[in-house]
Amino acid sequence: MRSGFLTLLLLSAAATSAAAETLPIKGSYGNKDGCTYARTGESSGSDDFFLLTSEAITTAASYCEFKKILKTDGKNFTATVSCQEEGEEGGTDDTAKLSFGPKGYMIGFTSDAAIHWGPLALCR
Repeated sequence: MRSGFLTLLLLSAAATSAAAETLPIKGSYGNKDGCTYARTGESSGSDDFFLLTSEAITTAASYCEFKKILKTDGKNFTATVSCQEEGEEGGTDDTAKLSFGPKGYMIGFTSDAAIHWGPLALCR
């Protein structure tokens, strides 16, 4: 079921990406399951799924498309995102802060300081 949801999210995001901005990063960053998806296009169905690309942040239950890059400081970014959650209609807007460190990207959201995703290492 999760792989079907992920495919649906990615297809719907592709249809609306014309108005979106992209992060100036090369490659994909993720955890084990996120990087496997980046390489193969196949989801394991894991609930522990995180993938960062220049277009979006994808998890097992959400897809957050970058809408506008607000600030760039080296490899650190602040951007507005539109997130679509599994099982919900429409999306919610938020601001994501992406910080690059020795183990990869850490992601936080201004709407909830308790949310921290990462570190997400460069996928190989």
